[in-house]
Amino acid sequence: MSAVSGELGAVAPSAVDVAARTPRRFDPYAARGTRGLLGHLNPLAKIAGPIPAMLLVIFARDLATPITLIVIAYALLLIGARLSRTMLLVLLVGAPVAMGIITLSFALWADTGSVDQSVPLLRIGDWTFYAGALLVGAATALRLGAVFSLALIGGLTTTGPDLVRALVQQLKVPYRIGYTALAAYRFVPRFGYELEVIRAAHRVRGLGGGRGPIAWLRRTTGTIVPLLASAIRHAEHVALAMDSRAFGAYPTRTERHLVPFRARDWVFMIGFWALTALVFWFWSPF
Repeated sequence: MSAVSGELGAVAPSAVDVAARTPRRFDPYAARGTRGLLGHLNPLAKIAGPIPAMLLVIFARDLATPITLIVIAYALLLIGARLSRTMLLVLLVGAPVAMGIITLSFALWADTGSVDQSVPLLRIGDWTFYAGALLVGAATALRLGAVFSLALIGGLTTTGPDLVRALVQQLKVPYRIGYTALAAYRFVPRFGYELEVIRAAHRVRGLGGGRGPIAWLRRTTGTIVPLLASAIRHAEHVALAMDSRAFGAYPTRTERHLVPFRARDWVFMIGFWALTALVFWFWSPF
């Protein structure tokens, strides 16, 4: 531990105080609560419900089916989830713009021989842009948008700990695997926080100034050693905490927080399956 502490010499106590006084974009230790009505559902129900629609929409070739699924997903998110302004901007502006770019990209790559019977929209020399190519690109973009929107139903309203608890309690995933993966996942925001502290320390000491690629490379390489040392120290603390709690010593583990699978979870999951069957039966029957 002394060697690790020595490597962390770049992070001075004054820099930690400076980082504590500066506004943070996130708190790596804060536990997020449930988000809206969907947040009260079991994570497995929010994953299992949209999965059939996500798989079937890949094989849909019309435009109405993915559009209907996108509308359903957006309605559930806007009504049942507490979305931040940034996420609302992504859903209402960013996602349509991305689908438009994907539409144009796939339309330009479409096989001209398969769409040359449609209406020509643009001619540049010997190259012709057909309406059929635009429809092919739109269908592909909408399918991707539908999969993305349906995945957000569970992704935006489920926390990592609740998902791990549900996997362990309902699907009987070994807790050694589930909670180990969760501990590894929690390293990501921790590293972000430590990186902010290290950069604050460098600013206090007047290091890493200047502009341009050379200065950026110097600042980046200057954070590698203290960040690696912080990661080692944090890993040691996590390992000691798990050992002190006899993690993995017994085949089962007492759960402090239960994530039950209630009747409302069955209603949501089966209802989503029925709605998916209705959408595909109406628009694109197989």
